[in-house]
Amino acid sequence: MDGKVVVITGASAGIGAALAQALGARGVRLVLAARRESELRRVAARSGSEAVAVPADVTLREDVRRVLDTALARFGHVDVWVNNAGRGITRPVSALTDEDFDEMMRVNVKSALYGMQAVLPHFQERGTGHLINVSSMLGRVPHVAERSAYNAAKHALNALTANLRQEVRERFPGIHVSAVLPGPVATDFGDNALGGGPDSRAIPGAQSAEEIAAVIQELIERPRGDVYTRPEHVREVLAYYASPDTGAPHDS
Repeated sequence: MDGKVVVITGASAGIGAALAQALGARGVRLVLAARRESELRRVAARSGSEAVAVPADVTLREDVRRVLDTALARFGHVDVWVNNAGRGITRPVSALTDEDFDEMMRVNVKSALYGMQAVLPHFQERGTGHLINVSSMLGRVPHVAERSAYNAAKHALNALTANLRQEVRERFPGIHVSAVLPGPVATDFGDNALGGGPDSRAIPGAQSAEEIAAVIQELIERPRGDVYTRPEHVREVLAYYASPDTGAPHDS
């Protein structure tokens, strides 16, 4: 890990901040991006002497490109790019507006797409690299109805992640594409959800941001595809897709 260059978006709080501090303690050189400049700079100050803060709105393609340009100018290359920026919503399907849905796609999908498309040519040129998208269990098992458009966005992110993995697998075996799928995390995610919502820190059994950061750190050390942050999540996914209402049609 020592000396790797890692870009993390959504790094001003929560999982992104916890990951930055964990990696910084391991000697990783960091480029941290988020909209909230003062919070971002505080995280950078706690994440090692070579952590660089880049205030940016990753829903804007030009800002994402600026993050990459800053990383290359400072360190010459990027080893790992973590698309972590995201936001929730608290509205059922019946109450969604166009703007609600567009916002969920902008923050949770397009921001990651811009990151993937920005860093991929650099990874291809080097023949190596690791792209990590932070998704959600709700992108596999959408059992929280009021998260509606967030669930849909994370499903879309999972599909893009899988498709990019397929795209690079044969020609660029040194490029890894991963998704991390946490369940509830004890951060301010709920407070910041569009439309408000329950405090994620009050959800029984919510994992800490540090636990999720440890999973991502281990993933960087041992790259693979989709990673769940608890073993029981795998069983939950298998049970959901094996349920009768998602099975094959009955013979008539």
